[in-house]
Amino acid sequence: MRLLAFGLVGMVTAPVSNTARAEQPTARLQADAPTQTAQAPAPEAPQAPAPPKDEAAPTVMRVTLEEAITRALKANPQVAQAKGSVTNAEAAELSAVGAYIPSLSASASGSLASSERIEPVTGAVVTGSNDTYSAGLAASWNVFTGGQRSATRKQTRAQSGAAQAQLTAQRAAAVLAVERAFYEVLRAMGLEEVANARIERARQNEDAAERRLAVGSATRSDLLRAQLDRTTAKEALRTAETQRTSAALALGRLVGEDGPVEASPDENIAPKPLTLTDAALVAELEANAPDVLAAASTLGASQAGVNVAKATYLPTVRLSAGYDWFNQDPSFNGGRTSWSVRLGVSYPIFDGFLREERVQRARTQEVVSQAQLADTRRAVRSGAGQALAQLRLAEDRITFSGQSVEVAREDLKVQQERYRLGATTILELLTSQESLVQAEINLVSSRFDYRIARAELEALAGRPL
Repeated sequence: MRLLAFGLVGMVTAPVSNTARAEQPTARLQADAPTQTAQAPAPEAPQAPAPPKDEAAPTVMRVTLEEAITRALKANPQVAQAKGSVTNAEAAELSAVGAYIPSLSASASGSLASSERIEPVTGAVVTGSNDTYSAGLAASWNVFTGGQRSATRKQTRAQSGAAQAQLTAQRAAAVLAVERAFYEVLRAMGLEEVANARIERARQNEDAAERRLAVGSATRSDLLRAQLDRTTAKEALRTAETQRTSAALALGRLVGEDGPVEASPDENIAPKPLTLTDAALVAELEANAPDVLAAASTLGASQAGVNVAKATYLPTVRLSAGYDWFNQDPSFNGGRTSWSVRLGVSYPIFDGFLREERVQRARTQEVVSQAQLADTRRAVRSGAGQALAQLRLAEDRITFSGQSVEVAREDLKVQQERYRLGATTILELLTSQESLVQAEINLVSSRFDYRIARAELEALAGRPL
C-alpha cells in the first residue's frame, strides 16, 4: 500500500514539475520585461535617407504606319540631302537661263589727296586739294557663244530632272526602311502572342501530368517533359520580346526618336490584289521607275555636256557698253561724262588641246551614262520579278499556314483528350503542340513577309500600288 501511494503521488507531481519548468522561461521573460522598459533607451542609429519613390515608367510612343512614314521623311538624312540636290539643280537651271540676259553693273569711287603749288603772283607755296569723284554704269551681253548657252540650259534641265527622280527614289527607300521596321515590330508582337499561348498550354500539360502522376497513371518523366516544354516556351517568349525591343529601337531611330517606338497594329493585313498584271507592272517600272528616270536624265545631261564642250570650237561675240562720270567736287553738277560701245570677237586658236580633252571627257561620260541606264533598267526588271515572286509566295504561304493552323489545333484537341484518358503518351501530345506552334509562327511570318514584299515592290515604283 505504501508503495502504491508513493507511485500515485509521483504520477501527480511529475506533470506539475514539467509544466512549471515549461512556464519558467515565460515567467522569466515577463519578469525581465519591466527591467528592459525602465532602462534608458539606446540612441538610435542614423537612418539612411529613404530611397526615392520609383518614378513612373516612361510611356513608349506608339505610331501608325502613316505617322511613322511622315516623321521618317522629315528625319531621314538621305532625303534631306536629295532635297538639297534638287535645290542646287534648280539654282543651276536658273543660272543657265540668266546667261541669255545682259549683265549690268554699277560702280562709284572717290579719291581725296593733298597737293602743293606755287602762287604765281606772290610766289608763295599754297596747299590745296586734288579730289576726284567718279561713277559708272556698264552693261554687256554675249551675242553668240557657239551654242554653249542652249547646251548648258539643256544640261541643267536634265540635271534638275535627275535630282527630282533621285529625290523620289530616296523617299521610296526611306518609306521601305520604315515599313520593314514597322512590320518587324508587329511580327515580334505576333510571336509574343504565340509564345504566351504556348506557355499557357504548357502549364495545362504540366497540371495534367501532375494529376496523372498523383493517381499513378503517368511517370515522372511525363512531368519533367511538361516542365521542359514550359521552360522552352518561356525562352521563346523572351526571344520574341528581345526582337520586339530591337525592332522598336530601329523604328525609333528612323522616325527621329531617341528611344523605342511601338507600332500600332494594322487592322487590315490581308493581302490586297495589285491594280496591274505582272507583265504590265514590270513594263511600267522599266519605263517610269525613279531609278530609271534618274539614269535617263543623267544620260541627257551627259549628251548636253558633249555639246557644251564642242561649243568651245566656235568664236564668241560679246557686246558691251558703258557710261562714266568724273568730277573734282562732291556734287552731281558739272563734271565730265563719257560713254562707249564695244563689239568684240574672241576665238582661241590653240589652247594646249584643252578643248579636245573636254570633248573626250564628255563623250566618255555619255558612254558610261548609256551603260548605267541599260543596267538600271535590267536591275529594275530583275527586282520587280523577284519582288512579285516573293509576293505570290508569301500570299500562298498565308493560305497554307492558315490551313495548317486549323489542322494542328484540331489534332492538339484530340491529343489532349487522349492524354487525359491515358490513351497516349505525353511525347505525342508535345509533338502535336509543337506542330501547332510552328504553324502559328509560319502564319505570323508569312503575313508580314507579304507586307514587306509589297513594300519592296512599291519602293521600286516610287508610289503605292
